[in-house]
This record gives sequence, C-alpha cells and structure tokens, in this order.
Amino acid sequence: MNLKKSIEAFNEAKKYIPGGVDSPVRAFKSVGGTPPFIEKGEGAYIYDIDGNRYIDYVQSWGPLIFGHRDKDIEEAVIKAVKRGLSFGAPTLIETKLAKEIVELFESVDKIRFVNSGTEAVMSAIRVARGYTLKDDIIKFKGCYHGHSDSLLVQAGSGAATFGTPSSPGVPASLTNHTLLAEYNDIESVKRCFESSNNIACVIIEPIAGNMGLVPADEEFLKELRELCDKNETLLIFDEVMSGFRASLKGAQGITSVKPDMVTFGKVIGGGMPVGAFGGREEIMNRLSPEGDIYQAGTLSGNPVAMSAGFKAVRKLKENPSVYEDLERKAKKLMQGFKEAANERGISLQTEVRGSMFGFFFNSKPVKNFTDALSSDTDRFAVFHQEMLKRGVYLACSQFETGFISTAMDDKIIEETIQKAKEAMREVA
Repeated sequence: MNLKKSIEAFNEAKKYIPGGVDSPVRAFKSVGGTPPFIEKGEGAYIYDIDGNRYIDYVQSWGPLIFGHRDKDIEEAVIKAVKRGLSFGAPTLIETKLAKEIVELFESVDKIRFVNSGTEAVMSAIRVARGYTLKDDIIKFKGCYHGHSDSLLVQAGSGAATFGTPSSPGVPASLTNHTLLAEYNDIESVKRCFESSNNIACVIIEPIAGNMGLVPADEEFLKELRELCDKNETLLIFDEVMSGFRASLKGAQGITSVKPDMVTFGKVIGGGMPVGAFGGREEIMNRLSPEGDIYQAGTLSGNPVAMSAGFKAVRKLKENPSVYEDLERKAKKLMQGFKEAANERGISLQTEVRGSMFGFFFNSKPVKNFTDALSSDTDRFAVFHQEMLKRGVYLACSQFETGFISTAMDDKIIEETIQKAKEAMREVA
C-alpha cells in the first residue's frame, strides 16, 4: 500500500498541530504506522489522499449510521446552510429534534443541546451536583466520559478511593471528588458509598465503548439503580456512543433500568458535532434561565447540526427494523473474525450490541477494564496493520468499538471476513 502523500501530510501537520492530529487516537501510536489522511467518504468507504480505498468500520467513531454522504442528511444540511450557519437565537429545528428524542426515552422529559459529548457529560454532572447539593461522583474504570477535569482520573491505591489526575494540567483538588469503581462489580460501588455520604451522581456507560465493547450486566445495573435510590444519588447513563446505536432507544431499549439523566451525542448529530443531556422534568427545570444552575453555549443547537441530527433520528424512527439488519451483519462479522482466529489457534473474544461490535485478543471473556487490559495489544496492532494493508479501516486501538452502517451489505461483510482470515495468518 502506497502512503507516500499521507506520510508527507503527517510530517507537515506535526509542524503546526501537536502530534499532527486534533485527537490523540488518530495518530496510530498504539498500532504503529502512519495514519492515512482521508480525502473523502462515500457509503461504506473512505478514500485517502494516496487514492487507497478502505471499508470503514469507524464511521467517524459512530455518528454515521447511514454511512458517508447519506443523501437525505446531505440535502438537509445543504438546505440549512443556505439559510445561515448559526444565529445564536432560537430556531424551530431545535424543538423538532428535542421532541423526537424525548418521545423515545422514558427517562427524558426535557433535553438541552450542546456541542460535544464532553460538554454534555460535564453539564449533566453540574446539574446533578446542583440538584442534590452534593459534590462527589462515582465513575467506572475504563469508561470515558470526555476530557473535562473531574473525569480524567486514574485509580489510586485503595479498593475504593478518590481518583488522582491522569493528565498534567488537572488539579488534584478537582479529581478529589471523583471515586472510581470497577465496572460490573457492585461490591466496588458499595465501598464507594461507604467511603462518602456526599455522592451526587453515578455516571456509567451502560454499554461501555471506550475499553472496547463491554456491556454492563443487567443485574449489575439493577443493583446500581437500587444503591442510587437508597443514597439519594442520581444515576446518569452516558449514551453518547450507545444512543441510537445499540437500538433505537440505545441501551435503554435493552435494559429495564431507567436512569435519572442521560447524555447523548454521535448519531443525534448525523455527522455534525452535537451533544445533549436530558432527564426528568424536575431535574432539568433547575437549568438557567428557568432555574439557578448555569450552563450556556453560543453555538449550541445551531441549525446546521440540528438539521443533520433531525434527519438521522427521523429516518431511524421511520425504519426501526434497520437495527435487526445491522445487528445481524455485526454478528456475522464477529463470527467470521472468531472463526478466522480459531483456525490459527488464536484466542479471540467478541461482543455485539446492535450496530456496535468489539473484539479482544484475550483467552477469557472481558467484563471490565482490568480484563480488557490483559488483552494482547501487540497482536491487535499486527492485525490492525494487516487489515489496513488489505483495505479495511478498523478503530486504531484495542480499546475502541467498531460500527456497522446501513451502507454495508453482506458482500462487504464477507469480503472483510476473508481479509481477516488472511490477516490472522500474519498475527499467528
């Protein structure tokens, strides 16, 4: 594969952009090699500046459930652009998209739009603290909720402990209010509650997508709901990734557990930068200007992003059976990967939730971040490189999730499985 132009572009970018990228994972550090610089996308494919074509299982990290350049979303964006990019004033399309989402989610009475998942989570936690008049939060190791200060934490020395900063520039005083628990381990959550009576909220990805794809067990979520109720603590589902991806109702279409607040992103922007947070009416009414908790954003709810998101969500609501087909293809892909690994005596764990898929080079099932960290990342790096050479673009980290789009047919899935068989020979 010729990447001459991408190599030159990457070297040029590094002169002006830290690491040559605007988000760290794009630099391919965990898998090696040079990241292809993408020129365009079309359906299931992306094309780099050297003319190479790839089957794209990243899909902009999830938003493009209809693939690249979906004609309906593209038309909606073009119409919106012709009316103006942004006004900093209310528009009808904000209410239309809000209504679509609220109608689907029983746990959401009102919603507010922001510009990213990070901003959505940061705002939701502020509301939870203001509503409960408590300061501490519980998060889970391996769950990523954006790069706001209080959520960039790593485990301390104790079984239940306040986190310490995982990045320079984050004051310890901010992460001192963040307790860390083990995903799918209710005892670790109980220890957190025992160590603090000042917990405003528990935030969790009900389907974790940032330690690889690791769903929460149903019984674990039920016990988590009970603990929150017992301690007068809000339960926040971070569905930035799983919302409209795992099902039409996200994780809440799969679990019976209902959160107090939810954060959204990805699909509700249709490819544009959008985030949102919502919850019960009495909680959301505390937001300014109706209440006393302040949150604002100049470009929040801008008409271009809202138009893209509205079209994407409306298409999904009108065609809910699309999820059955997406899941069938995801399962077919993962079964093919597993068979390819088995043929070479390689242990591979796979997982599917709706249009989301994940796989680990691991001999045992992955239930939490500790399990995920025991995966063979060297093998993953080789597999990623070999698939890229064969024109398959996978997430460039063992700890990320893959996505199926409606633009992928069975022929594309079968082609990918065949390339996986070839790549597994090199991995072995």
